[in-house]
Order: sequence, then C-alpha cells, then structure tokens
Amino acid sequence: MTDPLSDYPVGATPLDPDEMEGLRFPHITTRGQLDELEQANIETGLRWLSRLRRRDILTDEFVIALHKRLFGEVWAWAGTFRRTEKNIGIDPLQIGIELRTLMDTARFWKDHQTYMPAEAALRLHHRMVQIHPFPNGNGRHARIAADLILERIYNDRPVDWAGGHDLQKMNDRRIAYIAALRAADSHDFGPLLAFAGVALR
Repeated sequence: MTDPLSDYPVGATPLDPDEMEGLRFPHITTRGQLDELEQANIETGLRWLSRLRRRDILTDEFVIALHKRLFGEVWAWAGTFRRTEKNIGIDPLQIGIELRTLMDTARFWKDHQTYMPAEAALRLHHRMVQIHPFPNGNGRHARIAADLILERIYNDRPVDWAGGHDLQKMNDRRIAYIAALRAADSHDFGPLLAFAGVALR
C-alpha cells in the first residue's frame, strides 16, 4: 500500500508498511483525505470525552483508551504501542514502563503542587511526545491529553496550541512548537512555556 503520509511535515512520524496496512480505508490515496478522516475521528473522540465523567485520567490505561477513541475509526492499531523504532521516541520495549512512570509522576506533581497547572500539563505533554507510544497521532493525542488534565484535574483553561494556525501543516507556529519540544529535550522548558503563553515563575 502506498503511504498517503509521504508528504510529512517537520516533526511528523513516518509509518512503516506494516503500520500502513492498519488503515481501515484502503481507498485513501492522499494526505488531505487522511487528514480529513482523522479529524472526523478526533471530533468523535472529543464528543466521547465531553460525556466522560471519570476523574481518574492520570493512568496509562486511560491514555491508551484515549488514543483508541481518537484514531480507532481510521487505524486498526490505534491504542496499541508501536513496535518499531522511529525518528523520535524511546525504545519500543520501554514504552509501557515509561508511560506508567510518567502518569505516576504526573499524579505526584498534582498531589504535591510541584508546578503550576499549565507547566505540569506542558511537561507531561513533552514527555508523552518524547516517549512516542503509538505509531502515529502522538502529538495530537498528547495535546488533547494535556488539555484534558488542565480542565479535569486542575480546573484550568486549555492551552492555545494552534494560535490560529494548523499544527498539522508547516507554518511558523509548527516550527516554533517543534523547536520548543526540542529545547525541552535538553531540559529547557522556557520555549515551550513561552509557546503556550505561560510566564515563568
């Protein structure tokens, strides 16, 4: 099967042929078509979230379920960890352990008020993207997860990630977002906080 994602923006994760076989719509031939399908699935997932009343969302089990809800109508492997090395992400064999550790850490941050809400959510978002648990959709999934944590755990407003732009396409906003994530890889969270409009303490 040809890869409709062959025109990847900077920071996107290429799929291998086995992962492309998981596409539930084999007639899709362009990135634009795939983007539309994924966006429709994400909107369905967001409606599910709006009805969800559970509060225990800082768990690896919920993070996995969220990915399946956001992408499961498009990709058969949604909600399952990637099994291959990518241009970003940790060793696939470590994903389960590191994701659980991240959620345990996020609960610690909340219980001990380690960071202000926006910084806690941004740090969680960065680490989730760094782990890169799934074959695709990690950035969108992690942004939605971070916003959900802000709203449900901290009773705070979500981050304005897009700033009036489409983060799925190459533009100045996406370039700034990728640069901020890479700075955070080196433990400099200032650019990511600035990207989200959060003042340093």
